Amino acid sequence: MPLSLTPKQKTRSGKGKGLECVPVVGDAQCRGPGTLGEGPFCFPPGFGSLRAALAWSPGPLSLPGRLRSWVFLAITGVCGCCGALRPRYKRLVDNIFPEDPEDGLVKTNMEKLTFYALSAPEKLDRIGAYLSERLIRDVGRHRYGYVCIAMEALDQLLMACHCQSINLFVESFLKMVAKLLESEKPNLQILGTNSFVKFANIEEDTPSYHRSYDFFVSRFSEMCHSSHDDMEIKTKIRMSGIKGLQGVVRKTVNDELQANIWDPQHMDKIVPSLLFNLQHVEEAESRSPSPLQAPEKEKENPAELAERCLRELLGRAAFGNIKNAIKPVLIHLDNHSLWEPKVFAIRCFKIIMYSIQPQHSHLVIQQLLSHLDANSRSAATVRAGIVEVLSEAAVIAATGSVGPTVLEMFNTLLRQLRLSIDYALTGSYDGAISLGTKIIKEHEERMFQEAVIKTIGSFASTLPTYQRSEVILFIMSKVPLPSLHHPMETGKTGENRNRLTQIMLLKSLLQVSTGFQCNNMMSALPSNFLDRLLSTALMEDAEIRLFVLEILISFIDRHGNRHKFSTISTLSDISVLKLKVDKCSRQDTVFMKKHSQQLYRHIYLSCKEETNIQKHYEALYGLLALISIELANEEVVVDLIRLVLAVQDVAQVNEENLPVYNRCALYALGAAYLNLISQLTTVPAFCQHIHEVIETRKKEAPYMLPEDVFVERPRLSQNLDGVVIELLFRQSKISEVLGGSGYNSDRLCLPYIPQLTDEDRLSKRKSIGETISLQVEVESRNSPEKEERVPAEEITYETLKKAIVDSVAVEEQERERRRQVVEKFQKAPFEEIAAHCGARASLLQSKLNQIFEITIRPPPSPSGTITAAYGQPQNHSIPVYEMKFPDLCVY
Repeated sequence: MPLSLTPKQKTRSGKGKGLECVPVVGDAQCRGPGTLGEGPFCFPPGFGSLRAALAWSPGPLSLPGRLRSWVFLAITGVCGCCGALRPRYKRLVDNIFPEDPEDGLVKTNMEKLTFYALSAPEKLDRIGAYLSERLIRDVGRHRYGYVCIAMEALDQLLMACHCQSINLFVESFLKMVAKLLESEKPNLQILGTNSFVKFANIEEDTPSYHRSYDFFVSRFSEMCHSSHDDMEIKTKIRMSGIKGLQGVVRKTVNDELQANIWDPQHMDKIVPSLLFNLQHVEEAESRSPSPLQAPEKEKENPAELAERCLRELLGRAAFGNIKNAIKPVLIHLDNHSLWEPKVFAIRCFKIIMYSIQPQHSHLVIQQLLSHLDANSRSAATVRAGIVEVLSEAAVIAATGSVGPTVLEMFNTLLRQLRLSIDYALTGSYDGAISLGTKIIKEHEERMFQEAVIKTIGSFASTLPTYQRSEVILFIMSKVPLPSLHHPMETGKTGENRNRLTQIMLLKSLLQVSTGFQCNNMMSALPSNFLDRLLSTALMEDAEIRLFVLEILISFIDRHGNRHKFSTISTLSDISVLKLKVDKCSRQDTVFMKKHSQQLYRHIYLSCKEETNIQKHYEALYGLLALISIELANEEVVVDLIRLVLAVQDVAQVNEENLPVYNRCALYALGAAYLNLISQLTTVPAFCQHIHEVIETRKKEAPYMLPEDVFVERPRLSQNLDGVVIELLFRQSKISEVLGGSGYNSDRLCLPYIPQLTDEDRLSKRKSIGETISLQVEVESRNSPEKEERVPAEEITYETLKKAIVDSVAVEEQERERRRQVVEKFQKAPFEEIAAHCGARASLLQSKLNQIFEITIRPPPSPSGTITAAYGQPQNHSIPVYEMKFPDLCVY
């Protein structure tokens, strides 16, 4: 029967267009969709069927031209339209599609297709290509039901097949996913994303060398920024985009053969897309879902999903990829001006710091420091936001491994602090105000400076003791001081810059020292640090002196007693303070022997300052009290009592012409401290004397007690010149009562007189006479009962000038001598150096022999003396076993 075409009655889509081919091959009749052309078609005369036409000729070349055309057209038409002659994989694929797409995937036929794919894996790529062809055709014809069925079939095949031919099948799969993602239909985009996520979770057995995910990164990132009008659809699209990016990361991050997902071109799309959804968390929460819908909404929150994806991304980052992952975050915060509110920026970097591996924390800190340097000319609010983010990140990083970035971080912060001071003084970022120059607001710069100081303190508080000590020394080395090696800037602007720099650095140092715990004061306050710190106590600025006192208190207070001395008072029983007192250790004793006089001297000088206010006296009282508790032994207690009595004498004699408030404050300070130390020493006679003087002052002179002086409105006396002995603490009485308890009474009787040093000459004071008293006295100035005093040595301008010039000359001579010695040992020949050292050694030995001959005498000889050649008797030493003893000595 000839093959003929008849009009198709009804197609699968329900339309009546097209032709239906009804071929007759032997006795079998097969129907199938297909279109071969217009008009009737049949075999040439003499050939009733395709089988007869094929069997007629021994080869295709012997057929006539027209017959060959008919045979070829017949073969292709039959294979395309007849189901019995189509490939098996196509028939199996077609069978999984039902007549009605609402019925869903035909599961039994899907099982057959899966079994066939597993049995013949070489056909898997053809199955994928055919499914892709059908899906693209169904998308074009808007048959979305069949599209869903095709994707479901693809997912099942992916989950079931892991053969070596899977790569070609995956290419078809990714082609279909890309087709769905390109669609404008949200449902198709979500469908394609879900399939891609399933694919991303599959671990492939064979590597792929040519697969690319650039399109998916771009498309998923675009979906993360969806701005659909419908809020619910927009949320779904954004969540699909985040899930897709998460799938790309999982698929490529650990596969070295795949495209490097950590390249900047990919990170610049992935990270901002995730941050964009994190940034809109408040918008998602503002919808206020009902209580029944709340759990579902929480699950559908793009912000939470973006945070989870970002944590996973950063958790997989290796050492060399941290920079590429952090840089887009900084750029995103810059572009969207998110440093000023700083809440979102802090949240982002907390996520980062807790997600990355601890050993990579210092890389994030370095990125932030570099970004801060890059924005050194940005607005103060932007820099303050970066610094506060750095503070939060540094605290978290300190719990892990900060590495070599500790001093680098502090160096950067101190440099930014200096720049901010310059900006505040000049009023512009360029040092001069001109047209187009951005004017700087001073209060914003001050806010930035406080943020830097806070960051320094918060980060230092997390460091171990040894690193904290290094930071303290590092900051102190940056403080400009008036010394030979650290010249100060001159001029009014230079003075202001120096003062502001000193204040800011001392504030930073105070932040670092707060809570500093060190068992060994020699380590906490090394000589080079203590010298520089105490030299600032001689500054004319009252604020700087107060910072120095607070810093010393922070270092010395190791048991948290500082707040118990915040107010100055004369308590009758100090047990209510519940002080924590430990026995002075050997290391602390060595420290006080080396540095105690230096500390006492600066305390004494600080008490004599005219610009002192109540805070200064409270700090001085706290410092004296903490030294007595933390570092005191019998010698230290005696020296502190001498120091306080000398301070009392300063207020009584008033050679400095101090105001009335300062004199009353010194009297009150002495009363409060002696009341404290008397109860700490627990010497009854000492306590009784102090108590009697305090009671007398309460009755006759309350203006000499802290309760009336250190108040908001102090009650002062206008005349302090005629203070009677009964109102004063007498040094003779104190030395008498303490000497009876084992204290060194001879030392107590000595007056306390500080000595002149080089730092006093180099300090920036009005005059040297205001800095230190050079008065040389033989008798004590602290004994008010002694009326006769030895006249002091007269001090003139020539005397002071000579002292300064002589000291400088001596220093120059010593420096020249050292230079000559070093030069000699560097350039002289070895024989000369050896001869010189040998001569010195022999000279030393001869001197020692002389000393031994003088100090060590031989024992007297019982046999008498021997006369020397010069007529002088010479003792002759006889061994003990040859000595003749009297008979009374023999038993």
